[in-house]
Amino acid sequence: MAKLFVDIGPLRRYPQYRRLWIGYAISAIGSQLTIAAVAFQVYLITRSNFDVGLVSLLQLAPAILAPMVGGSIADAFDRRKVLVVTAIAMAACSIALAVNAQSGHARLWPLYLVPAISQFFQGISGPTSTATQMTLVDKDSIVAANVLRQMIQRLALVVGPTLAGILIATGGVRLTYWFDALSFVFAVGAVATLQPLPPQGGARRFGFKSIVEGFAFLKGRKVIQACFLADFNATVLGLPTSLFPALAASHFGHHLSNGDIARIYGLLVAGPGIGALVGSLLSGWTTEIRRQGLAVLLAVGLWGAALAAFGLVHVLWLAIFLLAVAGWADLVSASFRNTIIQVEAPDRLRGRLSAISTTVVGSGPRLGNFEAGTVAKFSSVEWSIVSGGLGVILGVLLIAKRFPSFARYELGAGEEEVVTTS
Repeated sequence: MAKLFVDIGPLRRYPQYRRLWIGYAISAIGSQLTIAAVAFQVYLITRSNFDVGLVSLLQLAPAILAPMVGGSIADAFDRRKVLVVTAIAMAACSIALAVNAQSGHARLWPLYLVPAISQFFQGISGPTSTATQMTLVDKDSIVAANVLRQMIQRLALVVGPTLAGILIATGGVRLTYWFDALSFVFAVGAVATLQPLPPQGGARRFGFKSIVEGFAFLKGRKVIQACFLADFNATVLGLPTSLFPALAASHFGHHLSNGDIARIYGLLVAGPGIGALVGSLLSGWTTEIRRQGLAVLLAVGLWGAALAAFGLVHVLWLAIFLLAVAGWADLVSASFRNTIIQVEAPDRLRGRLSAISTTVVGSGPRLGNFEAGTVAKFSSVEWSIVSGGLGVILGVLLIAKRFPSFARYELGAGEEEVVTTS
């Protein structure tokens, strides 16, 4: 049974990793509160799926550019200081949204502008946090540490939207934003207790050349390239969260009150996180998997199949179950992808490689939400979801054909050895 449950060894053995993990678990939940609240508030004001998707589209530029800057910063400066500054900036953004919501007539433009600003700082914080967490554990603990890091995000995806639905129904969106601002206090407190964290092997000068060096590292490294493409495929074609407000209001919550619709919306957004959280708790088996590339391909394929089926159902509990299956598959894929990238990257480049990963992870969902909203506008919500899921499956087949060595990749074997056998 020991191999069934999540390996919490890194939390026991590394106190600094444990403090950072707890602090960011709380702040990640707060961030999901705001993400859910912004989408719901925009839909209440506009009643438009396209306008909800536009929120994500406007975050695309900072989601792409900020991690590039952030990765170079993470490999040039004390990572502890970077995390403190970005956490304070994101808290200020949440406070701005709360102030806007305090009035009886909230303005729409802050709901587009402020999340984009927050995404910029998140884009800097993300690769820095990833590089920091992997530095705080030894190489043998990287797989378990990545699962635990993914667990933070999945826990947030469950608790955040569910709590957001409750808070919106009882105190309105402004209360949700205030809770998010408070959560960053824990992140700042956790980071402040760490020792200075300069990049191992010497810092690299911050600048354009540093960013280019990170991309140059990818040349010829087909396994890492396949990891990025697998994630981009899954999120651009198969992430319909911009449609969840409409599904809650007209598909599952027809003729219900706004409070009930908010609760249904919270459950839908939390659905993938529920599956991922359960998968995290039962993730002990992941440390025994040798062919991590094949596991990524299978998991992304299952993600697409579950979402395609989700678009066809009209029963709420079955819809949430399918979203949970998709969330479990996403957890498996993300855990192995991140482990492959972190193992293949030296620490001097870890911030910049994490930045490229953050760019893919951050831009994919924003393009995906906009794509889902646009397809729904010109067809239907159901077809947007189903076609996206089927597109993910097709994308997996194309990736497997383009990168045959990826399915044979084994952690620790070294990419160069695998590539030469293809």
